[in-house]
Amino acid sequence: MNRFQKKRVFITGAGSGLGRALALSFARLGWKIGVAEIDPERTRQTSEEVNQAGGEALAIPCDVTRPENLEKAAATILDQWGGIDIVINNAGVSGCGLMEEIDLERWEWIFNINLRSVIYGCRSFIPMMKKQGHGHIVNVASYLGFVSSPESSCYNVTKAGVISLSETLRIELAKSNIGVSVVMPSFFKTNLMDQLYAAGERQEKLVRALFEKANFSSEKVAQCILKGITANRFYILPQWDAKIIWLIKRFSPELFLRLFSFIYKKSLVEKFFRLKL
Repeated sequence: MNRFQKKRVFITGAGSGLGRALALSFARLGWKIGVAEIDPERTRQTSEEVNQAGGEALAIPCDVTRPENLEKAAATILDQWGGIDIVINNAGVSGCGLMEEIDLERWEWIFNINLRSVIYGCRSFIPMMKKQGHGHIVNVASYLGFVSSPESSCYNVTKAGVISLSETLRIELAKSNIGVSVVMPSFFKTNLMDQLYAAGERQEKLVRALFEKANFSSEKVAQCILKGITANRFYILPQWDAKIIWLIKRFSPELFLRLFSFIYKKSLVEKFFRLKL
């Protein structure tokens, strides 16, 4: 982290889960943290914990689905800190169900939070980073963005969009000395289920069971992200299962599709975890 001398980071969805874990990880290193969160109580709690952990919190009420909120956040940080070193677009929600069963309002809801908010965050802070001549953007996607798991199309599409946007920006911003990373974790212990949308009871039970059986914590994912930023790594895949699936799809896309179609048809995931759905 030595290349970030002024230690300033902005994190969306910082009020809980991975966002809070990231805020506290930076706080322990003595950073200034822009705590962007829509919930006032969560903003207060995270800000207090950041200050207690050795960081300096700047509470920023923020609805990430409204571009003017991100623009105001960028203006506030410029006024208070004179610039930014790292922007982490982390806010997100989860959704699942057969494609035709997911109503259009839910598609719009998950698009606004998972994809459009990342676009708004990047657009709001890139001009500042270009002017100061440095910076790093971290976009939190998911391994489902490349796995394309069945019965979660609305979620998969948004995360695939985040991956594609990040790849574009990694190339586009290289000449401006701005780094870009995309995080693609598999299931880990987080509060993402608090706002889970499921089109059917079966999908809800399956997703909740997968999250409950996960043995990777938000804190571990946060540490992997910090290491990835330090190494200026683009693809950050914290868990071994995400890395294996990533390699299979990269080297043999056809095999990947056949393998996962077979797993889905035979309900092997449910059988492996002994889920009664």
